[in-house]
Amino acid sequence: MSALLSDTALVFGRYARQTLRSRLQMLFGIVMPLLYLLFFGPLLTGLPLSPSGVHGSSWQVLVPGLLLQLSLFGAAFCGFGIIVEKQFGVVERMRVTPVSRSALLLGRVLRDAALFVFQAVLLVLAALVMGLRAPLGGILIGFGFVAVLTVALASLSYALALKVNAPQEFGPVINAVTLPSMLLSGLMLPMTLGPKWLDVVSHFMPFRYLVDAVRAAFTGAYASPAMLYGVLVALAFAALATAVGSRAFRRAAA
Repeated sequence: MSALLSDTALVFGRYARQTLRSRLQMLFGIVMPLLYLLFFGPLLTGLPLSPSGVHGSSWQVLVPGLLLQLSLFGAAFCGFGIIVEKQFGVVERMRVTPVSRSALLLGRVLRDAALFVFQAVLLVLAALVMGLRAPLGGILIGFGFVAVLTVALASLSYALALKVNAPQEFGPVINAVTLPSMLLSGLMLPMTLGPKWLDVVSHFMPFRYLVDAVRAAFTGAYASPAMLYGVLVALAFAALATAVGSRAFRRAAA
């Protein structure tokens, strides 16, 4: 365990230094959620959400979805980094290092989680300026969900990237997964506002439970069923995804 922690810290430090040297990478990922916040958020002001089973202001509905959207689209494309490393022979050199194969994944995904939580903080600060009012505890819980979802999706993204040989193969797969996930999870608007059949279908999408949990946290409903389901689904999804990612790294380094 001590070796795993040491190796993870080593890998995390390497990729964290790379990220800190690229300010564009640190800030660019927040552009799309920020545009939604600026141009889509005001359209929801005064929208009667409560009759559809959603409580809280329009900002308490939109911002949690934007936080998870930041994680969804950002973490899903993390695998592009592995494809570049494969082209430069980094993965080949990885085969002969004594570093734990699990640490090679964990160091990367923890760096990704730190990056997207930082971007989430900037997004929430902008939302507070625009009118968001939410308890501090709820906001911190939202950051926790961003971190857990990032770890899960980045793990799967790296696992997929190890299987493909070119960005042309990787990009279409990610786009085919992320867009339906966003639409069926109710990231922009609660699924309860749509037809009944669409609401039923959305319950088969794990992200639906995460965004419902963060919205509950932003209204202070920490003991609600939505919060419980969201935590359980997030932890189970992260455990499964990291197991898949670790297996992919072990096989790639064999």
